[in-house]
Order: sequence, then structure tokens, then C-alpha cells
Amino acid sequence: MKKKIKDKNQIKKEFGVLSKKVMMAALVTSMVMTPTITASALSYNKNLISSQGTSSVESKVSILKSEGWLESASVEWSAVKGATGYNVYYKSASDSDLEYKQLDNQLIRQYKSYFRADAIGLGEGNYVFKVVPIINGKEVEEQDAITQNLEVKANVREGFAFSSQSPMKTGSGGYNDDGTVPSNAQVIYITADTVNTVTAKVVTNNKGTKTTCKGLADILAKRQKGYDKTPLIIRMVGEIKASDVSGLNEKGYLQLKGCYNLTFEGVGEDATVYGWGILVRNSHNVEIRNLGVMLFPDDAISLDTDNENIWVHNNDIFYGAAGHDADQVKGDGSCDVKQHSTYVTVSYNHFHDSGKCSLCGMSDTENFYVTYHHNWFDHSDSRHPRIRVGTVHVYNNYFDGNSKYGVGATKGCSAYVEANYFRNCKDPMLISLQGTDVYNGSVGGFSREAGGMIKAYNNKIEGASRLVYANENATQFDAYLAKSRDEVVPSSYKTVSGGYTYNNFDTSSTMYSYNPDSPEDVKDKVTTYAGRINGGDLIWNFTNSDDASHTIDTALKDKITNYQSDLVSVGGNSITSTNKDS
Repeated sequence: MKKKIKDKNQIKKEFGVLSKKVMMAALVTSMVMTPTITASALSYNKNLISSQGTSSVESKVSILKSEGWLESASVEWSAVKGATGYNVYYKSASDSDLEYKQLDNQLIRQYKSYFRADAIGLGEGNYVFKVVPIINGKEVEEQDAITQNLEVKANVREGFAFSSQSPMKTGSGGYNDDGTVPSNAQVIYITADTVNTVTAKVVTNNKGTKTTCKGLADILAKRQKGYDKTPLIIRMVGEIKASDVSGLNEKGYLQLKGCYNLTFEGVGEDATVYGWGILVRNSHNVEIRNLGVMLFPDDAISLDTDNENIWVHNNDIFYGAAGHDADQVKGDGSCDVKQHSTYVTVSYNHFHDSGKCSLCGMSDTENFYVTYHHNWFDHSDSRHPRIRVGTVHVYNNYFDGNSKYGVGATKGCSAYVEANYFRNCKDPMLISLQGTDVYNGSVGGFSREAGGMIKAYNNKIEGASRLVYANENATQFDAYLAKSRDEVVPSSYKTVSGGYTYNNFDTSSTMYSYNPDSPEDVKDKVTTYAGRINGGDLIWNFTNSDDASHTIDTALKDKITNYQSDLVSVGGNSITSTNKDS
């Protein structure tokens, strides 16, 4: 089998077309808690010149690339001769030059062959950047550069996390629902160097007393008390390894417990959680986005116990560390939702050959609500999701070469599977202990628990091994095939094991407002926008020969194991300026 890993230049060339296509990013605010300039950033320009020679240094700022994206926009440029740092500004394209806002220093980074800055928290619209070199301690505007207009689009805020009937009514975390930063938000930046030294004040009792906390784990532990509901945005820059973080729990998780109104996000294309995972428990209105998660020790992202209004989106999830069981060679769960975590949306994530993508319900006995939409299940094996008890909407996902099964229903759950694209997914839909699950003498290899009900509508299915609808076999079926979105599934259709019926949530007042894409458009949209910005800094292409295999890909595993970001330093060595004229 032939696979190709794209280098940075290839990625930029292929995604250059997206400069005009974009989405929203995150506004910078003045509420940065602690500067995170590394020592190397203080002399970073000098390092670049000495390592690459004067031929790579320009006499003025030269823009290499600029584009808008999902709730963010970015600019990359080459080094300027004599510059010791850069100030970067942004504004709406329609505003006057007096409206330029200065970008936070931590959003400016040096890479091996270029510099980059990202603006995060932008409302939908067109924007421009201005990059100004700093020479001899002053801005030199004669040597600056201004980008073309960059189109920024809004994230799709749909699914149960945004249901008007949910407790928090939003899953936007620390952001406003238009993608901008609230005026009272706290914004902190973490890097491998500062994750244990960053400081923030947290309300720690019902009298409003604020305690200064040091280190990310301490900040989150104090927020666990639930007294501080101030919007908190944690921005992660670059790769952070488990060995860099003090305060992970015994299973290697960073714990987001008892938190309100919190966003944990990566900056740019290369924010990488390496060797640890994220545990969310008893939390309310939490957003996790734009992270690459590699070699996690248990689950990558675990929504575990009594969460509400959680939004997990635009993450790249790779192999975890091998577990003790045979089915954990690729790691355990990539994004699990369990123990009465409800009003959850999992969207636009890219699952790279996951063994077990998403367990949805574990020891749950009460109903809960989850939406999966626009995820790229890229040669992952199973659990897309595997559901117990809950009410789950699965729409507009791209099932791409899945060797075991797509959606699995057990224990009385109700799943509405709508407008997805299944390409060479062996068994697109399974109900435990009936239909394909027990076909040809099988004894129920999928689950062996009582069944759950699936309503299917308007899915595109290519290359399936077997799929039987209720109109073909009223007893031994894999799903009920609806003729319209609003068709009610008759109560006469029941699971063989357990006698469960479909709860018809999608045609009741329980359902939220949403706008599904045509299944014919799903592949292009999902492969363009799922995962981190521009697909992240590690691109892996599977081939059709990988479709039927559920063994670990040793070449991919080696690539992940030896992963290293091209990031050189964080911080632009910028200076505060009140001059907003170009």
C-alpha cells in the first residue's frame, strides 16, 4: 500500500485555494493573563538569519500566505533584515485604518522558514492584517505589508449542544455565539514552557474572593469549585507533551471538572496534545477545538459523567498508546460520551484510523442527547458511534473506508442516521442481536446487548457488505428506512432483543433547528473543514487498499511517534503601539 506524507509547502499549495473560502476565528482581547514569550523568542530573528543566511531575509515584510478560516484568520511572512520583532494588526476590511487592533504577542510565532500570526475570535466577514517590523526598538511602517481581504466564516453551531431546551442553551464555551470574545472573558496562553507557570485569578468562594493560581492544572482545579463562571479561554500554542504538564491525573488526563463557560483551543495548525488526554466531568458549556491529540494513554477526549452543553469540534485525533486489551492496540476511545453526559455536539473532527471512535453511553440508565455531524471517520474501524440508551442524531458525516461498522445501536437507544456518506463502510448500521449482527449464524459479535432502534433517511451508501431495511425484512432489519425526514416510525417495529421501539425524537418538539447538507456534498465539505486549520501539520493519505484493514498502520504509527512541530519560538517580541495609521 502506498501512502504519502505531505510536507508544509505541499499543504500550503493545496490549501491556498481556501484563502477565499473561510470561516471564523477567535478575537484577541486585552485580557491576556500572563505573557508567554520564551527566551528564544527574544533573539529569534537573529537565529533565523544565522541558520538560513541573508538570502532568506527581505528588506521589508513579504507576505507568503494569508487566509481566513473557521473563526480565525492567519498571515505568514518572511524575515526582515535587522528586525528584532514584529507588531501585527488586524481590522475589518471595511473599517478605516484608525480601527486596526494589535494582535496579542503570543499569537505571533517563528517557524523554521517563516513567521506566522493568527487572529482568533473574529465575527463573520472580511478582514485584513498589517505586519510591521520592529527595528532598533521602533516600528518601521515604511517596511510593513498589508494582506488582501480575508474571508472569515462562522462555525456551524448546531446539534444538541445548542438546543434551546438544554440547560445552558449553548456549547460555545468561553466565546459568544457569534464567535467573538466576551468583554469580560479571561484569555490565557499555554506553551510547553509556561503550562505550569501561567497565572490567573479565580473566584474560589461564594463571597467572590479571588485567588491567584499558578499553572494550568491549579487554575482548573480552582475552577472546579464552580464559583467562577467568568468565560475562560485557554489557548494552547505548539506541542505540549505529558512530561511538560504537572497535575495530570493517574490515567494521564488533564481534568476539566466542575467548570463553566470554558474553551480549550489550539492556535494555528500545529497545537498538539502529545501523550495525554482531556477528561471533562460535571462541566457546563465547554468547548474543545483545534487540537491534535496523539498517543493518549486512555481516551483522547473523554466526556465522563454529568456534563451538559459540551461541543467537541475541529480536532485531529490520531492513535493512542496501546492498551492491555486486544482491541486497544490503537488506543481506547477517541472521543467518548458517557455517564449521563448530555446535550453534546461532536462535529468536524478528523479521526485518523481510530480503533474505537466514540462510545456513546456506558452505564447510563437515563436518556441523554448527542449529535454527531460533519465528522471524518477516516479509515477508523468502529463506534461511529456505538450507542447505549441515548437519543442520538448522526448526520452529514463522511464514513470513509471503515473495516468493521458505522453506527451501532443497543439498549433501547434511538438513533436518527441522516444524509451521511458511507464509502466502503463494511456494515453501515447495526442493531444488536438482529439483522446483519446475527446473519449467517453469527451470535452477535457487535455487542450481545439488547438492541436499539435506527431510523435512516437520505444516506449515500457505496460498497457496503450488507444492509437490510425494515421494508425488506420487518423483523431481522438493521434500520427503518424513512421515505421523508418527518416520517414517524410506527411502534409496530421493535427490536428482536428487548422489544424496544423508536422514540421519534426527530419529529417532536425535542428536535433542534438545523440545516443538513446533501449527502452528495458531504465528502467535499467534510474533507475540507474537518480537523484542525488546513488539516493540521500532519497530513496522512490512506488508499483504497486500506479500507478493509483494521490492523495498525506501522508507518503512520512511526510518523506519530516521531512527530515534532516546526515551531521555533512563541512571541513576536512585539512592542505596545498606539499608532494605528498604515
